[in-house]
Amino acid sequence: MSRIDESKEFVPVRIAVLAVSDTRGLAEDKSGDVLVARLTDAGHHLAARHILRDERDQIANQLRVWCNDPEIDVVITTGGTGLTGRDVTVEAHRDVYEKEIEAFGTVFTIVSMQKIGTSAVQSRATGGVANGTYLFALPGSSGACKDAWDEILRWQLDYRHRPCNFVEILPRLDEHKRRK
Repeated sequence: MSRIDESKEFVPVRIAVLAVSDTRGLAEDKSGDVLVARLTDAGHHLAARHILRDERDQIANQLRVWCNDPEIDVVITTGGTGLTGRDVTVEAHRDVYEKEIEAFGTVFTIVSMQKIGTSAVQSRATGGVANGTYLFALPGSSGACKDAWDEILRWQLDYRHRPCNFVEILPRLDEHKRRK
């Protein structure tokens, strides 16, 4: 349910997109294309875009690099959230998280159930926070990326969304590091 407070000004965030695939390059990255189109259409900024193979250490290292970049507020990965042996994106995310956003996976499953029924059980979409940066791991299908953006991220990354959203607490994600 969208509840946009039109009296508030939209605040764009800087989003990096990482596709994880052993078989695709950027030219074939339809899911990444979907995310880039949707985030820019919404008024956000594409801060970076990259593709990596399904290698846990490489994925985690790229997430850490982006989490340490003050020009990136959000990282969205696509691919590698399934159950096969090469699907290691979720593990890489959890190697980096300071806090997991458990409800993100739950809400994504609810959204997916409405679209693909019980097949939603095969996704391990996840979200978390590290170094003041939001991280979200989405499945590699363009449909799943559309669903995650349209039904969850579009709203939570809009400062005007009520009763609450991710953007309004972005400046406080790393407040524990500033305390004495």
